Amino acid sequence: MQVDPRGRRVPFHASESSSFTGFLASHAPQLLPGFPEASGTAEATTIVAAVCGPGVVLASDRRATSGNLISKRDVDKIFRCDEFSAVGIAGALAIGVELARLFQVELEHYEKMEGRFLSLEGKANRLAAMVRGNLALAMQGFVVVPLLAGYDQDSGVGRIFSYDPTGGPSQEHRFYSIGSGSLFAQGALKKLYTEGMPVSETVLCCLHALYDAADDDSATGGPDLARRIFPVVTTITGDGFRRLPEAEVAETVQRIVAERMDSPDGPNAPLRG
Repeated sequence: MQVDPRGRRVPFHASESSSFTGFLASHAPQLLPGFPEASGTAEATTIVAAVCGPGVVLASDRRATSGNLISKRDVDKIFRCDEFSAVGIAGALAIGVELARLFQVELEHYEKMEGRFLSLEGKANRLAAMVRGNLALAMQGFVVVPLLAGYDQDSGVGRIFSYDPTGGPSQEHRFYSIGSGSLFAQGALKKLYTEGMPVSETVLCCLHALYDAADDDSATGGPDLARRIFPVVTTITGDGFRRLPEAEVAETVQRIVAERMDSPDGPNAPLRG
């Protein structure tokens, strides 16, 4: 319960806003990402996304770094937002995790208040406002950059949205990558990606991109066969969100590692005359 200016008790759900973030800012702003206690020095690194025939694939490495040190080896950087969207985070890890979790609640709150799902573009705009809310800390170096991927139920295709620290979603076509290893991952995706690939081939393409990123970027973690730590791979299609089982990812990664023993630079893109 809350008390209005006249001293009357009013239930919290009496708020007319469909934004959970706005509701939280009014009643418990200290719980929003961006307060000093939420910030940390650990940095999340490389995320890749690629559109496939039935939807979109979103994958990430597992490493977090603090300067030149590996602070965590098995971080989850991809979060299910709802049945048809997911977000990957790069940058300040603690703030990014809170941002992703708050975004999950934001979408649930909207659904309960409005009685319907938010469109994929609406989700992208809501997330942009939350990223923009962290601008003060971003100016101090605590930058969080998300990558939103989802299945657009209206158009029946997978879509990818990227952000900069000031917010403002930009739709990316075909594929995209964020984080410290993104330059190398994008190079691999340019080489290997083909329009309309099935899910299995798109997953393989993303895993090769993460392998190339780890090969050239020290902050990106490659597959750790000794500890059995492998990338996180998710798919979002008309059937909904799915995180691939670790055993399935491990099998594909081990095949990639075996192939790289003979071809360290990975597969070549076919040339078409």
